[in-house]
Amino acid sequence: MTVQVGTAERPAAMPDDAQLQQALDATISAVSASHAVPGQPREVALRVVDADEIQSLNATWRGKDRPTNVLAFPVDPDLALPAQGLAPAGDLVICAEVVEREAQEQGKSIADHWAHLLMHGALHLMNFDHIGEADAAEMEEIECRALALLGIANPYR
Repeated sequence: MTVQVGTAERPAAMPDDAQLQQALDATISAVSASHAVPGQPREVALRVVDADEIQSLNATWRGKDRPTNVLAFPVDPDLALPAQGLAPAGDLVICAEVVEREAQEQGKSIADHWAHLLMHGALHLMNFDHIGEADAAEMEEIECRALALLGIANPYR
């Protein structure tokens, strides 16, 4: 996976592209330990937004009229993939304000929380969810495995 940051002004606390790519690579490694991962390289478009924009997106697409930390928009599986170059995996929208606030409230480093939420969103792009208890436990296990690859402690403890 590759990352493209689509925002006019990059938040100061946001990890650099290499760190974001490491988080995505760790996610792929953690998933591949227990699941088949599609072989074609995929591209993730990352857009960083403010609380108003993510609240609007959350209300429109999830029916929840409040800001959230990350939203994932997977590519339609019936979409014709390009013959050359990277195939899109989907779009991630992350709210820097929410990420920073949550990190402070939870006593985590902002960089570690960014990595976690990028991994969480990437898992959604790979069709993982946390609606049921078993699915949530599986997703949490993969996230923890991926975070451990980067030396980041389990955020659920």
